[in-house]
Amino acid sequence: MKRLVIVLLVMVSCTLSAEAQKKSKTSKARFEVDGVCKMCKARIEKAAILTKGVKFAVWDVNTKELYCIYNNKKTSTLQIKKALAAVGHDSKEIKATDEVYSKLDACCLYRDGEVKKH
Repeated sequence: MKRLVIVLLVMVSCTLSAEAQKKSKTSKARFEVDGVCKMCKARIEKAAILTKGVKFAVWDVNTKELYCIYNNKKTSTLQIKKALAAVGHDSKEIKATDEVYSKLDACCLYRDGEVKKH
């Protein structure tokens, strides 16, 4: 009978441990990403979602913040920011190259003070 109780306790302990590990893989992040319009929004969200491990991403045009949920075992915020820079959008840590940035549509050139006004 003692062995049965011990076995059951071990099984419950392992199950709880596995559940805790599953939950710890999911992370949430919110950070600033430069952009100005709905075309930027679509490009930013697509680049984030296509990053391996990202489950959800939404960029707010007004606050310039990207909110994402991702698997921290598969990616990191740095990897997400690199993916955004690769499509032309700056974050505080990673800047898009001038070559990639210059290929954005005219309405998306967020570094231009005149574009930001509109």
